[in-house]
Amino acid sequence: MKRIGKCCCEQAGIEVEGEPELNLVCHCDSCKRATGSAFGISVYFKDEQIVRTFGETSVYEKTNWLGDQKRYFCKICGTRLYWTLSEMAGLTGVAGGCFTDDPLPEPNLTVTQGDKMFPWLKMPEHWDTSIEALGRVIT
Repeated sequence: MKRIGKCCCEQAGIEVEGEPELNLVCHCDSCKRATGSAFGISVYFKDEQIVRTFGETSVYEKTNWLGDQKRYFCKICGTRLYWTLSEMAGLTGVAGGCFTDDPLPEPNLTVTQGDKMFPWLKMPEHWDTSIEALGRVIT
């Protein structure tokens, strides 16, 4: 299955093929700031699953707890579309909310649970909450 994630103005995006390698909800400060929300939905695909990117993007580079990071944004509307992390080599992260036309499967992992912004925000009990689960993917 092919999916296309697009920005708000629909001028930039990413097309992927197949199911995500990792589909998670993250409550870290970086994801909260990047989304302006209580968490981010981060979907990771193997680099070979990336069919194409399109439109003009800007790149923001920083280093955080997952190493060197490059975030790609639409140059027109500013939507964060996708990113790479040095500690997750071989995977490309995509903002889950950009897949409005091609819904994703349910996430199965939530990380940095201790940083949840709202105590009333409950993740499904069947989701993995261990940072070790993320470690199995990034090693």
